[in-house]
Amino acid sequence: MYRSFVYFFPFARVVLVSATDVLELGDSDFEYTVAEHDTLLVEFFAPWCGHCQRLAPEYETAATKLKGKVYLAKVDCTVNSETCGRFGVNGYPTLKIFRNGEDSAAYDGPRTADGIVSYMTKQVGPSSVALHSEGDLDAFINNFEASVVGFFSGEESTQLAEFLKASSAMRDNHRFAHTTDLSLGLKHGVESEAVLLIRPPRLNSKFEDSVIKTTAFSTASLRQFIGDHVFGLCPHLTAENRDDMSGRDLLVAYYDVDYLHNIKGTNYWRNRVMKVATKFQSQELNYAVANRAEFQDELKEAFNLGPSDMQELPLITIRTKEGNKYIMQEEFTPDGKSLERFLEDYFADKLKRHIKSEAVPQNNNGPVKVVVADNFEEMVNNPSKDVLLEFYAPWCGHCKSLEPKYTELGEKLSADDNIIIAKMDATANDVPSMYDVQGFPTIFFVPAGQKDQPQKYTGDREVNDFISYLKKEATHPLVLGTTREDL
Repeated sequence: MYRSFVYFFPFARVVLVSATDVLELGDSDFEYTVAEHDTLLVEFFAPWCGHCQRLAPEYETAATKLKGKVYLAKVDCTVNSETCGRFGVNGYPTLKIFRNGEDSAAYDGPRTADGIVSYMTKQVGPSSVALHSEGDLDAFINNFEASVVGFFSGEESTQLAEFLKASSAMRDNHRFAHTTDLSLGLKHGVESEAVLLIRPPRLNSKFEDSVIKTTAFSTASLRQFIGDHVFGLCPHLTAENRDDMSGRDLLVAYYDVDYLHNIKGTNYWRNRVMKVATKFQSQELNYAVANRAEFQDELKEAFNLGPSDMQELPLITIRTKEGNKYIMQEEFTPDGKSLERFLEDYFADKLKRHIKSEAVPQNNNGPVKVVVADNFEEMVNNPSKDVLLEFYAPWCGHCKSLEPKYTELGEKLSADDNIIIAKMDATANDVPSMYDVQGFPTIFFVPAGQKDQPQKYTGDREVNDFISYLKKEATHPLVLGTTREDL
């Protein structure tokens, strides 16, 4: 007779562990683990941080693609404060590149998987690839990115030494190669030592040269040369290079850009943009084409454009370095005339700016006034009022912790007609360019009569701290409750 037994383990539980290629480091193992790697990218993060949550899947994908070449790691700063404090982490996510255990540089590259892979790949191996044959040269320049190639007379060339210094300094952002066989450059018009900037083959166009030459070799000269020419008249804007193109007035044509499967179709519209752009080259405006699906979230955030607003024809927007935004309302025409009219109106200052804003509150009588883009001028730039303005994000943990204290501050100053305690959702409204909001919450004091001089508040965030600050900075003596507080 067989007996069967069933064993019960009341305290047992099944733990599902998801595979990850990102190293998870903490206070106990950070130092010796980092020292084991020649090059390591480390993300310092907080689990509640929205930016960190959005980065997480991209970071994980990048770690998998880079496996075996360079490793990625992360540190949870909410439970490893010693390590994060040692490296001066005061915002999330903070990314740093470590070399042989030492903090080498801040990572300021793209935050998409492909962008991280491209950036970190340039961090390993030689900063400039040695080319020995015409085949090597052709293979190197047949790339999705621009190529910087130096041609030199021999290994002892002083110009080569300068070039290698420059490539080391700029390896984060550009691809470099060199050869000591000058004959390799003959087909590109090179007869003596020179550097060529060769734009990606897919972007070749009759409207501009695809190869630009210089005989300057120093780091400063090459940095200037590359910066002036690398993008050309109308580059392909991607998530990986958009940070490099920031800080300039930029027109973007969004459509089904696909340089992997439809180069001819993609360049059909790009050439029409370039044809019009050549007519306005004397004006300070840059141009680019971009895949609208890749930038769908950004179009929604910046221009309130959803998928239903997307058409087969290119969608044209302009964003200036000051943050002003414009949308071409007329349909893009293949002859380029509609784009030409749009640009004529833009340069004549006839276009109406696009402003992203929540609806103005119908009832705004609470102790903390709600500011949106459409009432910013009325509320914050009121010349007779001091304003303490908090820029926040709904998902921000620090903002949620501050909310009851900030509300109490508003209640204590509710009887003071000379000051406004206010807040603005910086994720749902356009923030004026003079307000440098890099994290949340960010608080500014905007004094009466000096609206062009907002002062960033950097003090502690208890109610008494705010009151002490306002007693010093307010234009008029504070009124707390019903009692007037003289300075």
